[in-house]
Amino acid sequence: MYKTSVKQGAINGVKTIWTLGKVIFPVTLFVVVLQHTPILPWVIRLIEPIMGIFGLSGDAAIPLVLGNFLNLYAGIAGIMSLDLTVKEVFIIAVMMSFSHNLFIESSVAMKVGVPFWLILTVRIGLAVISAITINLLWNGGQEMAQYGMISVQEEQVTGVVSVITLALKKAFLGVLQLTVIVMPLMVGIQLLKDYKWLDVFSRWVAPFTRMLGMKENTSTTMASGLVFGLAYGAGVMIQAVKEDGVSKRDVTLAFIFLVACHAVVEDTLIFVPLGIPVWPLLIIRLLTAIILTWFVASAWRQDDTAREGKVA
Repeated sequence: MYKTSVKQGAINGVKTIWTLGKVIFPVTLFVVVLQHTPILPWVIRLIEPIMGIFGLSGDAAIPLVLGNFLNLYAGIAGIMSLDLTVKEVFIIAVMMSFSHNLFIESSVAMKVGVPFWLILTVRIGLAVISAITINLLWNGGQEMAQYGMISVQEEQVTGVVSVITLALKKAFLGVLQLTVIVMPLMVGIQLLKDYKWLDVFSRWVAPFTRMLGMKENTSTTMASGLVFGLAYGAGVMIQAVKEDGVSKRDVTLAFIFLVACHAVVEDTLIFVPLGIPVWPLLIIRLLTAIILTWFVASAWRQDDTAREGKVA
């Protein structure tokens, strides 16, 4: 049984890597090339004037654009190139926690059947609302942020050939990282399924998923996103939708939760070297995810009830 499970898990892994690789490779290629064109500086200049709404200086547009176009590491590199207060760094960190790597993570959501526009709207909306709220409610954090040591240096290149070479390198690296994570993950999930351990886990988290308006078969999708993030966790999500019969409604609710709170370990610890309180960052993400998902599920349920009443 063990060998059969490993074989089936590997087959599922290859299929998943192929599905996600077709998204991650071209998007990474495009974004890295875009990074070395005048377009990115133009976008930064475009949004600088509205930074005051969030309690940020105009320079804060740099890490926000880098984080949203690229990833959290690029955004943190942008933060460390600036002199910012603790409050400013905290606001940027919260915004980027909700809204980062938009191209890849939102494109991956489409592979699971969640509309691109929905994920984009929720993530950007949460980033904007959280920043304005923190700016209005928190009067502290005016001291200058003290950055620790963190390796986030971006490779600097010039020339068309060098830029394309770097883009191809990062695109291949993105797929390689996907393979390293997804392949053992899919084998592990298959073992958990075949040995019925996944059923036990589903029962443990069933009260939580039910509270959020989802069935217990959504537990695998939720766990993978919480631990591995949207991009890498999508492999398990795609498999769960196919094999566990997760409905479109439940997978949409799961993604709404996960866009607010995913990769909780990595995406929280990565901000530690920036000298900001990370526990409030984690709590904000978790509470926002719970409240938002519960609200959407309740509204969805009321709408279904109203439609059934009209039909009757």
